[in-house]
Amino acid sequence: MRFAVLGAGSFGTAVANSLARRGLETVLWCRDPEQAQVIASVHRNPRHLKGYGLAPSLEATPDMAAALATASHVITAIPTQSLRDVLERVRGLPVEGKRFLSLSKGIEITTGLLPHRIFAEVLPGASLAAMSGPSHAEEVVRDLPTAVIAASEDLEVAMDWQARMNSPHFRVYTSGDVLGVEMGAAVKNVIAIAVGVACALELGDNARAALATRGLAEIMRLGVAMGANPLTLAGLAGVGDLMATCYSAHSRNFRFGLAVGRGKTPALAAEEVGEVVEGAHTVRALTAYARRAGIELPIAEGVFAFLYEGASLHEVIEGLLFREPKPENRPT
Repeated sequence: MRFAVLGAGSFGTAVANSLARRGLETVLWCRDPEQAQVIASVHRNPRHLKGYGLAPSLEATPDMAAALATASHVITAIPTQSLRDVLERVRGLPVEGKRFLSLSKGIEITTGLLPHRIFAEVLPGASLAAMSGPSHAEEVVRDLPTAVIAASEDLEVAMDWQARMNSPHFRVYTSGDVLGVEMGAAVKNVIAIAVGVACALELGDNARAALATRGLAEIMRLGVAMGANPLTLAGLAGVGDLMATCYSAHSRNFRFGLAVGRGKTPALAAEEVGEVVEGAHTVRALTAYARRAGIELPIAEGVFAFLYEGASLHEVIEGLLFREPKPENRPT
């Protein structure tokens, strides 16, 4: 058994390192040959998780064909907006019989598709599971306790990934609700941006808790409308990931919101974060879908307004505070 991890960002690096440290043959595919050379020679990623040493046995290569050639299990740790391009490259290689695990968290802007639907279009028939949950790379790479969920329409595939990925430090649960797992993973990034802004504006813990909780209501509302199981969204992929993303300095989406709230433009805020801010992309597809479907997502709409429509942060906050009073459990 051999693992190939496609994507040498923070989480791809952390997962690949975790597998290699357990003695499992693992190769990390990097887009950049120089990055691959540094990882292979000095066992550090020069761009991500710079302060952490990597397992000496972890291989790295810029050659995708070589990375996939002998791998039985393939993990894609690719930003959602780049996933289709990477899978198009994978499609041109012999991958029949390999099992795939997607770690992408977002919605494709051009199509409105979640990662598992992108897989279905580019690699139809692929044996696929999606994994998500509260799992900051900075903690996974340190072997701190982490719990996630692996979901597949074929439960045997989810259980196979559970068996491969589970360790004393990394607990994996299973689910058949791929849509729910990916929806929770995508939307919580948008909510985290709003929470980051609230923190920057020093609106207090009450506001932060209210945004996170009402953000969960938006995740539930949208997810159930699309066919997700609400229990999935109340679990690791929903509540769990939302809590970690809204309450941790490791969260790139939270840090992005913090920077925007302190007066930086979205472009400068993204540059400061130094990682892909999925929520800033996801909110575009998210609001477009919600408007077509007639689903109210006021927090997501607010994030979209100040990122892409020129609204001021104070206008957005005022708009949220002065919405029509409603019962908490009302559908909209």
